[in-house]
Amino acid sequence: MSPSRALDELVVRVGESRDRQAFAGLFDHYAPRIKALLMRGGASASAAEELAQETLLTVWRKAHLFDPARASAAAWIFTIARNLRIDHFRRGSVTLHELDFHLEAEEPAQPDAILSGAQDAQRVRAAMLSLNADQAAAIEMAFFQEQTHAEISRTLGVPLGTVKARIRFGMMKLRACIERDRGDAS
Repeated sequence: MSPSRALDELVVRVGESRDRQAFAGLFDHYAPRIKALLMRGGASASAAEELAQETLLTVWRKAHLFDPARASAAAWIFTIARNLRIDHFRRGSVTLHELDFHLEAEEPAQPDAILSGAQDAQRVRAAMLSLNADQAAAIEMAFFQEQTHAEISRTLGVPLGTVKARIRFGMMKLRACIERDRGDAS
């Protein structure tokens, strides 16, 4: 089972049976990541820690609403954190505009850009299938779960250099597959 699916399963277990061990696993994995994300968004360390705890408390209470067919656990949990952050700053003395550096108006995506993005995502998914299981796992952990190379090394039980090599060679293979696919589409 991929690490992403394992995390999804932990949320499902919390939702179905209030599994405290599963929740502890979720807390250990997500609390530091949520705190770091919130601090990068402009929250103080203490506010970020408080919001991370509130996020995970919400996960505990609402885990029964999680649907792994609609989103990954990471996407669901980080969305909860984002929404709580917005609510926190709306209630507080700090305005959102002071903290959110990405509030300038963006042009709505053009249909051709949306189609191109969907095609790119499809190419990446297809290219990921061409990787061996070790490379795919390392890339998924690094880019989709935002784990550090050291965390991946500990999780997989392989040396740090092996993790870096798997990611490097996997990325080279992905790049070649995507470029080849783009060339075929022309």
